[in-house]
Order: sequence, then C-alpha cells, then structure tokens
Amino acid sequence: MFIAIISDVHDNLANLDKVLNYCKKNKIKEIICCGDLASLETLDYLNDNFFGKIYFVFGNMDKDYFKEKFISFQKEPILYKQTSIFLKQGKISLDNQKIAFTHFPQKAQSLCLSKKYDFVFYGHTHKPWQEKKDNCILLNPGNVANQIYPPSFALWNTENNNFQLVKINSL
Repeated sequence: MFIAIISDVHDNLANLDKVLNYCKKNKIKEIICCGDLASLETLDYLNDNFFGKIYFVFGNMDKDYFKEKFISFQKEPILYKQTSIFLKQGKISLDNQKIAFTHFPQKAQSLCLSKKYDFVFYGHTHKPWQEKKDNCILLNPGNVANQIYPPSFALWNTENNNFQLVKINSL
C-alpha cells in the first residue's frame, strides 16, 4: 500500500489539487497530514476531493476558529467526514507498523526516541528531511504551500518501507 504524507498546506489549494490528482492517478487510499492546513475550508476541500482515509494533526498555523470546532471533544481521534483528527499528536497502526505524527520537530524527536514507534512524521520547518534514529524513521515531507522550500510531499510504500519525495512543481 502507498500512503501520501503531507504537511504545511497553508490554504494553497492549487498545490493541494496537484497532490490529490497524483493520489487519484496512483490509487493512493490514505493521507497523513502533519498540520497547518490553515482552515476548516481547506480540511473540507481535502475531504471533498480525496476519497480515502485522512489522518490529520493540528499545527501552529491552523486558525483558532478551526481548532475551536474540535477542541471541546474529549476523545481522540475526532472523526470528521473521512478524517481522523488529533489535537497534538496522532498515533496509529498501519500494516503492522506503529506510527506517530505531529506538527513540531521537537515533539517528533521525543516520540522517535521513546522507542514506541517505527515511524514518526512531522512538519513545521517546511524542509524535507529523513533520518533513522535507532529503529525509528523520522520524516518531514516538506511543504505543500511552496513556502521557504520548493513544495513537496512524501510517498510511503508500506510493503518495503521505502519513501519517495514527490516534488509538486514537477507534477
């Protein structure tokens, strides 16, 4: 199975469309988003234009009114359309792999060093990055927004645990 890992969309719907078209063309059924969609409208757009499972964690640039819609929920994940929403960090299992995802690099480092996860994904810096710490892969897919660094996202092949950086400007 292939999973798209995205972060830092910042309401850039033109680039998000490119990601979603790539996912549709390549039959990607799941997306992990490491924060900073920026608005409820962008979350709705993602849900309306992607027909698989979405996992999302809030980032620092997700607007307060967006967060307030979900912040009162006591139990995580919060289900919204086909999206599982996590407030500070997501924890899921896919294909027998333990995965955590968050927006912030410091939190990602901590999760990775906890030795509880096989993979930890994060965003915030907009810089694509991958490293291995002990038996944990730490990965930042870059940013969809085209801010600071060229836009990108990661594609994860769960069968062989290989990651590919997809450059959005090339799509």
